[in-house]
Amino acid sequence: MFEPKYSITQLILARITEIAEIKAVVERSRVLPLNEALLRRQAILRMAHTSTSIEGNRLAEFEVGKVIEGKSVRAPEKDIIEVENYYKALQVTQELAKKKNSLTIEEILHIHKVVIQGLVDEKKTGNFRPGDVYIVDDLGNGKEMLRFKGPPAKKVPKLVEDLMEWVKKALHDGVHPILIAGIFHLEFVSIHPFTDGNGRAARLLTQLLLYRMGWDFRKIIILEDYYNHDRIAYYNAEHSEEGKEYIQGREFTNWLEYFCAGFLVEARKVLEKIQSIGYGRVSKKSEQIFLDRDELQIMDFLATTGRITSEDVVEILGVAKRTAQLKLKKLIDNGLIKRHGSTTALFYALIK
Repeated sequence: MFEPKYSITQLILARITEIAEIKAVVERSRVLPLNEALLRRQAILRMAHTSTSIEGNRLAEFEVGKVIEGKSVRAPEKDIIEVENYYKALQVTQELAKKKNSLTIEEILHIHKVVIQGLVDEKKTGNFRPGDVYIVDDLGNGKEMLRFKGPPAKKVPKLVEDLMEWVKKALHDGVHPILIAGIFHLEFVSIHPFTDGNGRAARLLTQLLLYRMGWDFRKIIILEDYYNHDRIAYYNAEHSEEGKEYIQGREFTNWLEYFCAGFLVEARKVLEKIQSIGYGRVSKKSEQIFLDRDELQIMDFLATTGRITSEDVVEILGVAKRTAQLKLKKLIDNGLIKRHGSTTALFYALIK
């Protein structure tokens, strides 16, 4: 059974307290639907860029934007596929966030399959690793040093299951969501359940956990930015207390101090963005735009995918096509979206 050891230090407590205060302000802030949708769109682009960049992807942020928009870029095919996959996985995560159940093994395997599709052998996508794993440091001159040895492959399914059970118990016992997310992140990476894609899967699943626990910060917080800013610090924090081999239930305090520090930095950025686009900076006419639940779902879909069709609206809302078209027309009339394409290939996108 997984039972992590950790202490809630004054540093951890102070950071969580400030994060909670920021969360309350962000949730109460009145933000125009278009502005919020654009912020979410920007967050998705940065998540796709930073999380793949951490793993060595060489695409610049503007190139990632082009890939997401379906445009061609001159880059290695592997880099392009990594970004395409991560973007698809982000869409999956956004959809799964609507469910309120605890994280499941099936969801973990599904997200991994999307992340790694086309990058490794098919039998390794969405499946736990079949063999042992070693993480080594390149010392140069052909020399390497063992940094960490993961648990035996045969133990991986049970270890992941233990982690899922702990998450359920922690939620029931009232453990703070930030602590749950931080412990999950490190334990998942340490188990290293897959042949490849462990870091990307861990960051996506941590994000999904936070979304389901109600700590999504309007889905515009980008924890990956903090990790990518200093990758060495990120890797060192992950490995600071695990030693050379995996030990279930080891000490997590140092990692949690790092995790909370990064969370606070990115939460402050969210607050700055929200405050910079508040109602105080828009016209009286713009202040009168109010959207119903269906229209907000349309804006959320647009923020995630970048475009929408009337057929998408029919499927999302379960309404007739005529009703879907009327809802899209209202968003156009309010200056929130714009029609693109011909009659046979019509779609709608946010006005930038």
